[in-house]
Amino acid sequence: MKSTARAGRQANRKSRKSTGPAAAPASEPIAPDSFSSGVVDSPKSDLSQAIPILIVDDHPLFRHGLAQLINSDDGYSICGEASSAPEAMALVRKLRPKLAIVDLGLKGPSGIELTKSLRVEFPKMPILVLSMHDEPTYAVRSLRAGANGYVTKQDALGSVLIALREVLDGRVYLSPSMASEVISNVVLTKREPGADPTDGLTDRELEVLERIGKGEEVKAIAKTLHLSPKTVETHRSHIKEKLRLDNARQVARYAVQWVSGRDI
Repeated sequence: MKSTARAGRQANRKSRKSTGPAAAPASEPIAPDSFSSGVVDSPKSDLSQAIPILIVDDHPLFRHGLAQLINSDDGYSICGEASSAPEAMALVRKLRPKLAIVDLGLKGPSGIELTKSLRVEFPKMPILVLSMHDEPTYAVRSLRAGANGYVTKQDALGSVLIALREVLDGRVYLSPSMASEVISNVVLTKREPGADPTDGLTDRELEVLERIGKGEEVKAIAKTLHLSPKTVETHRSHIKEKLRLDNARQVARYAVQWVSGRDI
């Protein structure tokens, strides 16, 4: 009897332990790298009315947030995400999206260079450029490269859906603040092309000039742009010649003044 009672007490203790609430698993923060690029398996991809869009941006968190915003509209579906120009070209060839959203500040080939390449190979595909720059120079250069619209990242979450509709309808779109800047700097001031010495720089040279103005060294610029230091030095030499400066020190001084004057 004693052994039977002891066994019963042990069984009750085991039962109480097993029926207790399970410990909740600890939540872990989502790492930026967990948002991978490539083909996106969207549940709306089979909907005929959803327009497929490709996002090209090397910031995973921003890219993910933008994709969620666009997917919230039944009229659009993110079909792919790329983090670089080569990856973007490969995905456009594979997926044939109806529109591409391109970040201007990509590492390696820039957004402007990607826009030019896309325009050559896919002349009818609308391209909407996103940029951290609210400087009219970049908006004008993007449009000249073949973009159909230019939206600053500060305005993106509030105006990207409007921009998509405008661009897909065949109209050019600029962020409201950017539109006023372009009109003020290019139209109202009647500034002729070439009036700004930097107008003669290539898009890559302008990018190098900006980074020099922000205090970046040649090696750092080369690493960010996926170029060799020698190539960056060649760009700096061309900048010196085109701006009629005497040496690298004057290039640096000019670059700092150019950047500070534009609040970049």
